Amino acid sequence: MKRTFQSFLVTDFNTIKQQMLSLGNRFNICAFLDNHQYQLPGHEQECLAGFGAVKELHCSATEPHPLSSLQRLQQFLDETDDWRFGHLGYDLKNEIEQLHSRYTDATGFPLVYFFVPQYVLQLNERELKIGSFENDHELLFREILAFAKEDEALPKVEVKERMSREDYISTIHKIQQHILRGDCYELNYCMEFYAEEAVINPVQVYQSLTAVSPNPFSAFYKINSSYLLCASPERFLRKKGMQLLSQPIKGTLKRNKTNTAVDEQLKQELYTSAKDRSENVMVVDLVRNDLSRVCKEGTVQVDELFGIYSFPQVHQMISTVSGEVKEDVSFAEILHSTFPMGSMTGAPKRKVMELIDLYERNARGLFSGAVGYISPQGDFDFNVVIRSILYNATAHYLSYSVGSGITWYSVAENEYDECLLKAAAIRKVLQ
Repeated sequence: MKRTFQSFLVTDFNTIKQQMLSLGNRFNICAFLDNHQYQLPGHEQECLAGFGAVKELHCSATEPHPLSSLQRLQQFLDETDDWRFGHLGYDLKNEIEQLHSRYTDATGFPLVYFFVPQYVLQLNERELKIGSFENDHELLFREILAFAKEDEALPKVEVKERMSREDYISTIHKIQQHILRGDCYELNYCMEFYAEEAVINPVQVYQSLTAVSPNPFSAFYKINSSYLLCASPERFLRKKGMQLLSQPIKGTLKRNKTNTAVDEQLKQELYTSAKDRSENVMVVDLVRNDLSRVCKEGTVQVDELFGIYSFPQVHQMISTVSGEVKEDVSFAEILHSTFPMGSMTGAPKRKVMELIDLYERNARGLFSGAVGYISPQGDFDFNVVIRSILYNATAHYLSYSVGSGITWYSVAENEYDECLLKAAAIRKVLQ
């Protein structure tokens, strides 16, 4: 089969985008990736989507297989030269580092899942390109235009905390004792908020979430009855030609959108914060080390250190690290050296992942994993799954997690407040 593309003029960009999403939700498999018109370094696709699956790879953490998930993924990629969309669950670290997890993920996402879509849609402000194996481009475009926005009242969801504020503070103090003993230098500790018997409209909740908090690596991602409603500001890894690019985030401070002068002062406060710079540079060093395993000697560099970028609720400290990948290095080899991302683990990576499993009280699942695409040319772009709602429509289980980087200088109470700040947009939408 050969995919062909046809272009259509777009006159109302935001409306078409909403209608695309509504159409995508009709398919059992859907990946809808939205940049929300941010112009961050490495910007490539404004809005990219894959609907339906003509070929798929499904790797489970509980079903044994003679090949590793990365080996199976590489086989899948070698056998296809089309667009591929998919995700990497956090517990892929168990295969990469021979670790284990105490908890089972309740949201129902596979460990690794990739698919070749029936339809590929690329949207920018003036044009929608539809890629199909059949000669049905105009039919699909008419179906998109026929969708009306859903305006139901958002249901309130009763969210519970997996651990109390007091338990969180006590755990942070225990982690800091590991840091004092030299077991690790920085650890990203996360906690879960969840709801049972939750009934939501995933499309509507995603639209509400990204209206409150539009971020450059947002995603509406659906595998049957498992949904990811993602408003992530962070890129895990991009490949364009021979260049790899990673943009870890470490450093968060609330915004003051009512006073521009105060807001600028907060940006400067974040930029000069010794604590946030310390966390950020640790993760940058970790990313440099990861990339050096698969990049040509002498090509790994820090393009930007301590960049301050503003998002609807928060200012973030983002650094950019790049390198030129070696010839004949596969996608699986790149992942083996770089996943999970340093911003969601810490340093040294293997040790902190052991401690994360010891102290966290739930499986991360797709949270702190990655969702993205691989182009027919082998270029790719993946986000970091944070600021996200995970929802299983069959089990009616809803979950979101937040975390922060813990160092010896962290104040546990402040870290807890930072977590609540990161979850503010989700809480606003659900409650």
